[in-house]
Amino acid sequence: GIGEVGLAYGAGAKAGVGIIRDLAPLVVGEDPLNIEKIWEFFFRKTFWGMGGGNVFYAGMSAIDIALWDIKGKYLGVPVYQLLGGKTNEKLRTYASQLQFGWGDKRQILVTPEEYAEAARAALDDGYDAIKVDPLEIDRNGDDCVFQNKNRNYSGLLLADQLKMGEARIAAMREAMGDDADIIVEIHSLLGTNSAIQFAKAIEKYRIFLYEEPIHPLNSDNMQKVSRSTTIPIATGERSYTRWGYRELLEKQSIAVAQPDLCLCGGITEGKKICDYANIYDTTVQVHVCGGPVSTVAALHMETAIPNFIIHEHHTNAMKASIRELCTHDYQPENGYYVAPEQPGLGQELNDEVVKEYLAYVIK
Repeated sequence: GIGEVGLAYGAGAKAGVGIIRDLAPLVVGEDPLNIEKIWEFFFRKTFWGMGGGNVFYAGMSAIDIALWDIKGKYLGVPVYQLLGGKTNEKLRTYASQLQFGWGDKRQILVTPEEYAEAARAALDDGYDAIKVDPLEIDRNGDDCVFQNKNRNYSGLLLADQLKMGEARIAAMREAMGDDADIIVEIHSLLGTNSAIQFAKAIEKYRIFLYEEPIHPLNSDNMQKVSRSTTIPIATGERSYTRWGYRELLEKQSIAVAQPDLCLCGGITEGKKICDYANIYDTTVQVHVCGGPVSTVAALHMETAIPNFIIHEHHTNAMKASIRELCTHDYQPENGYYVAPEQPGLGQELNDEVVKEYLAYVIK
C-alpha cells in the first residue's frame, strides 16, 4: 500500500519521516484490513494520538491511506467503492495558487496584468474556477510574507495593501468574465479585523470562497469573520480529526470544510469529517497541496461523498518533479477530474525516480 505524509511544504518534513518511523512498527503483524481498529489504536493507545498535532496526525494519515490502498487491492475494487460507491461521476476542478502563475514553471506575479494573464491561462486550459492569494506577494515581488519575519497582516491592513490586493482581484475578474469563479486564498495570514477589512473590499467581485482568512484555532473569531461578509468561508487544512472541526461546524462558521487527508487522520477520519460537515449543510473540498498520492486519495473521497463541491488542482501538481514521482500522471480534462478505476488508490511509486531517495525499511 502507498500513503503520503502531508508535511512536504512549510516546516516539518523531517519530523514527518520521524513520526512514520515511530508509528509504523506498531502495526507490524496487524491485519491491514482492520483499518478502524488500527486507527483507534493510534488515537487512544499511543498517548499523543488524543490531542496530537499536525506531525502526529500526518503520520497516522499516511499509514491509514496505505491501509485503504491495501484493502482495495485485496478486494479488487477502487477505494471510492469502499467509501460507499460513486456519488459524483466527474469532479469540477479549480486551478490553484495563481499568484505563482499557471503552468509547469513557478513564477512570482506582481502586477494586476500578470494576475489577469494567469487567470486567462487557466481558462484556456479548460478551468472555470481559480484560486489566488492576492496578498502573499508584495509590490516588489520579493517579499513573500512567509519569508519576511518583520511583515505582519494580523492587525489592520494599510490602504496601499488593500488597494494592491483588490487591484489584483479586479484584474482577474475582468479577465475571466462573470461566469467563472474566483476563490480568494489568505493562508491564515490576516487577523480577524484585517480579514473583515479585506472581505469588504472584494465582495463586489463575486468571490466564490474566502479561504483561511484567519487561523482556525479561535472558532469565535472565525464566526465573527463569517458573519461580517457575504462571501462563504472555507477552512480546514490545518484542522485535524472530527474534534478539530467540531466548533467550526457547530457554530456554523464555515460553508466549506477542507480536510487534508494526508494530515487530518487519513481516509478513515476524512470520511467522518465529511459526514459530520454534511449535518450542517457544509460542503467539502479536500485540500490537495502534496504529491500524486494526496491527489488520488482526494479524488476517491470526493467521488464518494454527497457534499462535494469542487476539487483543488495545485500549480505544484503541474511540475515535472512532482508528476514523475508515481507511475500514473492523473490530470484533469477540461476542468474536470475523474477518480481512478484500478483496485485500491490506483497509484504506485515510480521506482526509477524514488530509488534516488533515502529509504527506511521497518520489519
